[in-house]
Amino acid sequence: MTLQINIKGKLYSFDQPKVMGILNLTPDSFYDGGKYIHNADNIKARVEQILTEGADMIDMGAYSSRPGADDVTPDEEWRRLAEGFEVINKICPEAIVSVDTFRSDIARKSVTDGGASIINDISGGELDDNMFSTIADLHVPYILMHMKGTPKNMQSAPTYNDVTGEVIGYLSNRLLSLRKLGVSDIIIDPGFGFGKTVEHNYTLLRNLSDFQIFNLPVLVGISRKSMIYKTLGSSPAESLNGTTILNTLSLERGANILRVHDVKECVECVKLFQKTYSDY
Repeated sequence: MTLQINIKGKLYSFDQPKVMGILNLTPDSFYDGGKYIHNADNIKARVEQILTEGADMIDMGAYSSRPGADDVTPDEEWRRLAEGFEVINKICPEAIVSVDTFRSDIARKSVTDGGASIINDISGGELDDNMFSTIADLHVPYILMHMKGTPKNMQSAPTYNDVTGEVIGYLSNRLLSLRKLGVSDIIIDPGFGFGKTVEHNYTLLRNLSDFQIFNLPVLVGISRKSMIYKTLGSSPAESLNGTTILNTLSLERGANILRVHDVKECVECVKLFQKTYSDY
């Protein structure tokens, strides 16, 4: 059965994997922080690059979620996002824009004032008690991610007895709360790197097909993350090849959306994957 979600009144199908290009409007994100904050020309160049290289959607964030990142006030988070929306809505107002935020007020502004199509919440509604009801009121798709702890403390020796089972159990409980509010357009994200060790991340990747139990689209965000460069003894800047390899493994295990910094390479990865399995 083909997975679908409703985006602005139209059914959006995941009959083939989608590519989500990252637009970081932060000064301190782990890979490209500082390039696009308060710089309309750079934002424009990045948006054009994402779209020209073939991304299906843009994920725009203005609050860095890397471990130990500085806090950002709601006013500053919105100021950064508004600059991004201004550029996107001039260049390509029909673009599918996801906003990466855990604040319900920012989520509401992003949809009503900016025209966002999707809300991407790293906290699964845990950092703002009003997020789930806001999503229900806005009638927009919601990316439900697992994170153990907060961005400040999530990498302080996270432990699990069964990381895959515990993440699935957590997502199941949060899904129940969302569905009680009438939210049905949901995307699942296991949360690679969010309150997990390198070993936890690879266990989740090996077991990624288990997340198909939800019968919902699955998003994988591993682009240039520490599970790659710590394993290889390299750096985020040297992690493109590793990202492509792990994205391919994710596709083989049922990933429906790949969230990436490098759109062109990911689009090529999806095309070759589709070609390989097109007759099966």
